[in-house]
Amino acid sequence: MEIDFEKMNGLVPAIIQDAKTRNVLMFGYMNKEAYEKTLQLHKVTFWSRSRQCLWTKGETSGNFLDLVSIKKDCDSDTLLVRVHPEGPVCHKGTDTCWAEENNYNPIEFLSELQDFIEKRHKEMPEGSYTTALFKKGTNRIAQKFGEESLETVIEATSAKDTDHLVYEAADTVYHLIVLLTDKGLRIEDVAAELLKRHNPDWDKDRRLAKAMGTYHRKA
Repeated sequence: MEIDFEKMNGLVPAIIQDAKTRNVLMFGYMNKEAYEKTLQLHKVTFWSRSRQCLWTKGETSGNFLDLVSIKKDCDSDTLLVRVHPEGPVCHKGTDTCWAEENNYNPIEFLSELQDFIEKRHKEMPEGSYTTALFKKGTNRIAQKFGEESLETVIEATSAKDTDHLVYEAADTVYHLIVLLTDKGLRIEDVAAELLKRHNPDWDKDRRLAKAMGTYHRKA
């Protein structure tokens, strides 16, 4: 990868991002030697402008930044460095240098789950429940989604233990994602539809027609 170290007298800015949460953790500078050492150690290494030396983040605290990937920007003079942090990033003990919490939003896992399900759909490994569903076809997948949805309804209306409701809801969401994958769709397509509906002006003509009693559902 060609990086323009000459534009800023041998240095390039390095934006450090958590590869899982996608939160920006800190900002530093690398020269060519720091960049090469980062690749060699798989631990993020910077050039300290104040001390005029290399420093590997975590060499004193133990809070290393494990390298996942490095990308350069369109001008080849800024780096986006994705990492897995081993602890707090800031020297003040906070998760980021902006004193923000670096928490993973579990809703992001739905995309990761679909990535995994799509891999199952492509590779179809033997012994996998997901593979068995795909082999049985769309009708069976849709049937299982319906069955799990009904079990979720039963838990919602009859059980006092919300843990069981969450368990059945998780089964329902999983089977929905399998069904979407089977039809060539993504869970993001569902989210985009909901986002569209969140707009107050969404489908204004349809709602106006329903209010006036002139709405007819398309076949």
